[in-house]
Amino acid sequence: MSMIFGVPLAVLSGQLLIGVINGAFYALLSLGLAVIFGLLKIINFAHGAMYMLGAMATVILFDTLGVNYWVALFLAPLLVGVVGVLVEYFLLRRIAGQDHIYSLLLTFGAALLIQGVLTNIYGVSGLRYSMPDLFKGGINLGFMFLPYYRAWVIVIALVVCFGTWFMIEKTKLGAYLRAGTEDSQLMQGFGINVPLLISLTYGFGVMLAAFAGVLAAPIYSVTPVMGSHILITVFAVVVIGGMGSIGGAIITGILMGVIEGLTKTFYPPASSAVIFLVMVVVLMFRPAGLFGKEA
Repeated sequence: MSMIFGVPLAVLSGQLLIGVINGAFYALLSLGLAVIFGLLKIINFAHGAMYMLGAMATVILFDTLGVNYWVALFLAPLLVGVVGVLVEYFLLRRIAGQDHIYSLLLTFGAALLIQGVLTNIYGVSGLRYSMPDLFKGGINLGFMFLPYYRAWVIVIALVVCFGTWFMIEKTKLGAYLRAGTEDSQLMQGFGINVPLLISLTYGFGVMLAAFAGVLAAPIYSVTPVMGSHILITVFAVVVIGGMGSIGGAIITGILMGVIEGLTKTFYPPASSAVIFLVMVVVLMFRPAGLFGKEA
């Protein structure tokens, strides 16, 4: 049996695969946070709740209406995006221009409210969502077994992440988004509906979280508290990459997933803390994050 630093190749490969999958989720979630903070300067502590809503909506749509995975992949993020637009319109717009702490506290309260209501209805034992038939099974690569669904998650997450980066950084729509949030009065002078632009941007950011939730539904137990479990880690990833850095969120998310997977292989007790250790080290030497701009 092939060994690398005393670890069987199959074990190392398996943990790396788990790390890349976790990294794909970190990338999607941190990308949504980076979009919302980078463009709107909102610290969205409801992001984990939106991730959970995406997964819960997938299960509920299937159980009540028989909506299959492929429809839910588009419908669930759209529904959660509508929730996000309503949150921005009725809540966040009231504190626009205030200190970041207000948006953090408001979205944290909204997240607790959403989580509490769903916990009261569904409990915390977890709902199950079966794997789509197309992705059952996997392929033997010789040194490891790669489940089809895990491969799909990695590919579609990367496509969505880099598609979002391209849209914001390289297209005219992205230029409008950046200009509208940096100089709203100028853009309104050109006839751009800036309040609507802000609402749609926030809605898009939470749609990314909900999309990650749909992808997670067949892999993880779907519970009302699943978002709170991953949120702090995702915030650490965003801080490491640089608050508001779109490309940094993607690269750092995948990188932290891989580092976490390697740590589980070589020193499991540190795996739950390694991302926070990296965050501390990065902040000591580069407070703006690896890809953030120094003030």
